[in-house]
Parts: sequence; structure tokens; C-alpha cells
Amino acid sequence: MAFGRLERSNAPQPISDINMTPLIDVMLVLLVIFIITAPLMVSAVKVNLPQAQGGQALNAPQFIAVSVDPAGQVYVNEQPLDQPAVGKAFEEAAKRNPQTEVQLRADSTVPYGQVVELMGLAQKAGLSKIGFVAEPRPTAAP
Repeated sequence: MAFGRLERSNAPQPISDINMTPLIDVMLVLLVIFIITAPLMVSAVKVNLPQAQGGQALNAPQFIAVSVDPAGQVYVNEQPLDQPAVGKAFEEAAKRNPQTEVQLRADSTVPYGQVVELMGLAQKAGLSKIGFVAEPRPTAAP
């Protein structure tokens, strides 16, 4: 019996580099998914607020009622005023009490720019509490 060497062929060497193409593909797909879903997550917060009956507040906060009719006329406490007079009314209210709230009732057809101007006048006078008054939508009867 003869013992001999068996011829072995050289096997291909393992590849020592990492193939980055699948990794890049997966990362790009995840990036696209996050770009699409991120804005939806911000605006998709829906809160179902509880309803409760509360008592009347003992100390009702002071407020100044500002209304804007469809023609753009501004009323402060039911008195029609022009823009400089509105600014003076805001300043007087701020001098009396800086915590006075401005309750803004603007018609739905009034341009947004005019509402922003009124908000700017109030803030310039030192009134930082501004509330927008709206009517609730009618609910369907059961």
C-alpha cells in the first residue's frame, strides 16, 4: 500500500469586505418611510376631551371684547372705533390691569391679516392674553 498525498485544489478565499449595497438600500427605504410619516404623526394627535359641568368662577377675569364685522369695522366693547382708537383702548386696559384678556370675535369672512393686526396692537399695548371666540358646531340630534 502506498500512501500518497491527495491533491487539494486551492479553494477560493473568503471575501473580507462587507457588501454595503443591501445596507444602503435598507437605510434609504427607512429614510423615505420616516420622511413620509413624520408630518402625519405631528398633526394626527386627536384628543377626546372629557365633558364636565363646572360651577361659576367666583372671580371672573377682566376682559375687553373686540369684534370685527364682515365689512372690517372694529368694535371695542360694542363701540365702533378706528385703528388708532383701538390701540389707545388696549393701552388703557393694559394700564388698568395687564392681565386683561382680549376676547376677539371676528367674522369668518374677515381677512386674516386684519385679525393679525389687532393681535399685534394688543401685544404692543401689553396685553398678552388673547382669546378667539367661536360658536360650537351644531350637533346632530340622536
